[in-house]
Amino acid sequence: MTSPDPQAAVLDFDIEGMHCASCSSRVEAALRKQPGVRQVSVNLALSRARVSLEPDAGFETRAIEETVRSLGYGIERRVPGALPESPVARQQREVATARRRALMAALLSAPVLALGMSGAGGAPGLIVQAALTTVVELLFGWEFHRSAVQRARRLGANMDTLVSLGTLAAYLYSLWALAMGEAVFFDTAAVIITLILFGRFLEARARGRASQAVTRLLELGAKEARVLREGAEIAVPAEQLLPGDLLVVRPGEKIPTDGTIVEGRSSLDESMLTGESVPVDKGPGDGVFGATLNQQGRVVVEATRVGEETALARIAKLVEDAQSSKAPVQKLVDRVAGVFVPVVLAVGAATFAGWLLADAEVATALRNAVAVLIIACPCALGLATPAAILVGTGRGAELGVLFKGSDGFESARAIDVVVFDKTGTLTHGEMTLTDVVPDPSGGVDENELLARVAALEAASEHPVGRAVAEAAIARGIELPPVEDFENLAGRGVRGRVSGEEVVVGRGSLMEGLGLESPAAVTAKLEELERQGKTAFLAAFGGRARGVLAVADTARDSAAPALRSLEAMGIEIAMMSGDNRRTAEAIASRLGIARVVAEVLPDEKARRVAALRGQSKGVCFVGDGVNDAPALSEADLGIAVGSGTDIAIEAGDVVLMTPDPRLVVTALHLARRTYRTIAQNLLWAFGYNAAAIPLAAAGFLDPMIAAGAMALSSVSVLSNSLRLRGFRGQDLS
Repeated sequence: MTSPDPQAAVLDFDIEGMHCASCSSRVEAALRKQPGVRQVSVNLALSRARVSLEPDAGFETRAIEETVRSLGYGIERRVPGALPESPVARQQREVATARRRALMAALLSAPVLALGMSGAGGAPGLIVQAALTTVVELLFGWEFHRSAVQRARRLGANMDTLVSLGTLAAYLYSLWALAMGEAVFFDTAAVIITLILFGRFLEARARGRASQAVTRLLELGAKEARVLREGAEIAVPAEQLLPGDLLVVRPGEKIPTDGTIVEGRSSLDESMLTGESVPVDKGPGDGVFGATLNQQGRVVVEATRVGEETALARIAKLVEDAQSSKAPVQKLVDRVAGVFVPVVLAVGAATFAGWLLADAEVATALRNAVAVLIIACPCALGLATPAAILVGTGRGAELGVLFKGSDGFESARAIDVVVFDKTGTLTHGEMTLTDVVPDPSGGVDENELLARVAALEAASEHPVGRAVAEAAIARGIELPPVEDFENLAGRGVRGRVSGEEVVVGRGSLMEGLGLESPAAVTAKLEELERQGKTAFLAAFGGRARGVLAVADTARDSAAPALRSLEAMGIEIAMMSGDNRRTAEAIASRLGIARVVAEVLPDEKARRVAALRGQSKGVCFVGDGVNDAPALSEADLGIAVGSGTDIAIEAGDVVLMTPDPRLVVTALHLARRTYRTIAQNLLWAFGYNAAAIPLAAAGFLDPMIAAGAMALSSVSVLSNSLRLRGFRGQDLS
């Protein structure tokens, strides 16, 4: 699904009363016709609608609410940041209501079934059956009848229409048969409603289990915080914290909100956010995240982000967005659901007429027609896709893999090439200065060379520049002033240091500027590059005066992750802005045969596009900043994030930690989720395709049809819930 335009208002609503795919399709179609509405997505599994409005449309939410209510559904606006009712409490209330209705209907239907099957009681027994069935039909079946009437007024139909017509036909025929002294089947009408209510109870319970991911995330947060005010510790609710508050956190307590440690040291368990089980040591100046667990020392934290701005809240928002989105395959389901119920009504009418034409009794014809109407309810069809996405995204969040939408599940199945950006994904992304080699004939010593280069690089935000500047400061070297600084993207930097122009960068940059590179300097540059280091030249006075090198080591988990991907039949490629010798040295250590080196940031997307033309599907893994164009160009973009940077716009998947094994986890989970969707759809389509002809041919009793229909939804949800047991790569 295409993401809503950020310039357009996006509204979320809870919808009550949707029970099948035709329900969600009907709500979606009605809202899409409203003026000012750009995009609509209705999720049956979440009972939620997301509406994207045109910018400056001047649209009132009341129009949306009235439209939905006119279709016979309840609707409530979801206000961002507001939780009028706990999600857990709401789920428990819905399950309790469904259980109570099913049990009460069962208590009334049991005597009807017993009397109907035994034939005991004579005329008084028939009257008891009629009386009890009337209560079941009109009290517990009222929601079906009311919904069916509301659909009929708008020339529509849904699952409730099928149930209403089927049970009313059985009930009204039995009343007529009772008066005429014919055989009755009150038990059919009563038991069908009871079985469907039990099915809805099981479905509500399973849906509650499937949608627990966001709830569990939100409940991880601390409920209370101790704030330092005028030297005293004051307990305040966590939701009342403000940026700048100083928070005292003792061992065993949760960090109340995102912030920075200003006093104390400790180890923090961040597994609830990142999936990483190893505690992280933190001290003054280090960032911490709300909901993480302080394991050792007392720390004082200055709050920096609160409420919806915390990492926990932003993760929950990403998971909610993904669960609310609609997978491309769902479009086929929506088209089928839009015509399914009218077709079933026609098949039911044809079944009734066909049996009458075959000289069957009216009771037989009616019984078979009712079986067709009941068995064909498309509940499972509507839940097949969203239920799997619901559980898959939730499980991913628990493992530190955030799917930003449902498209990623479908894209992952065709991936046969994974391209890693080298820095920060396969390597630690933390450069350290390893070599400073002046030209022997250049008339400059090591400290002077480093001082000039570090002064220039200090103005750069590039990791290489930071490594050089930090190394010079660590050596106690005073950096001279810099003027006219210029960043030459992907090639180097230049500027005036102490009044003299200094150029730092690749050999190609020196050649382009006509600067001489002595043979000794060039030879040293090539030697360092063969060692897998990132080497570059420093020039001033019209010639290269020396070579410097930094190194970034490969992650310990990189090689095992790459072997796992290869075991999945995926080809590995590495893309890097480094020169070819440096890139190939690291690739060789990791066992990567395909290397794309010396790539400028604006060339990455073009290289990814070229790879797409040679394969079925390309996945690009990058840091989500300068890699944004490549992430967007790939069939599947995986952005490496962190607890402080999770809402990366580019890419389809965000990894909470830069561990390459999470790429394996993401692809495995996406493929398994899509496989679950396919299984669900196969079951839902196959169930109806096989069951309707059997019912029309008279091989299915209506009560058996009702039980099978209810169980079909539960089977789809149960199959989806198996994803909760998915285990990712071991990150311990």
